[in-house]
Amino acid sequence: MNIEDLRNYCLLKKGAGESFPFDESTLVFKVEGKMFLLTDLVDEFSINIKCTPEKALELREHYPCVKPGYHMNKKYWVTVEIDGSVGDDTLYAWIDESYRIVVAGLPGSIREKLQ
Repeated sequence: MNIEDLRNYCLLKKGAGESFPFDESTLVFKVEGKMFLLTDLVDEFSINIKCTPEKALELREHYPCVKPGYHMNKKYWVTVEIDGSVGDDTLYAWIDESYRIVVAGLPGSIREKLQ
């Protein structure tokens, strides 16, 4: 996975958009204004994704490339270093789950619009 693959994949999600709300190097993907993925365009390639608390612990225990979410609530967010140790299909599944978690937290009328 590279940054363009990541960007294209995230923008295929229904209701997804991209912005730079924090600085000029932190690319944020949101659905209906809620973040589901962040990445830095300058530092080493990594992504921050949202998880359930249980999944966040599981990923950190089983994958050395998964760390507590940098500058995020570590209970719900993990940082995944994109270093080739995890396949793209797995990374895409984790991104899908992050998106689903965020969508699940949206008001019902908005959730219905995204399905």
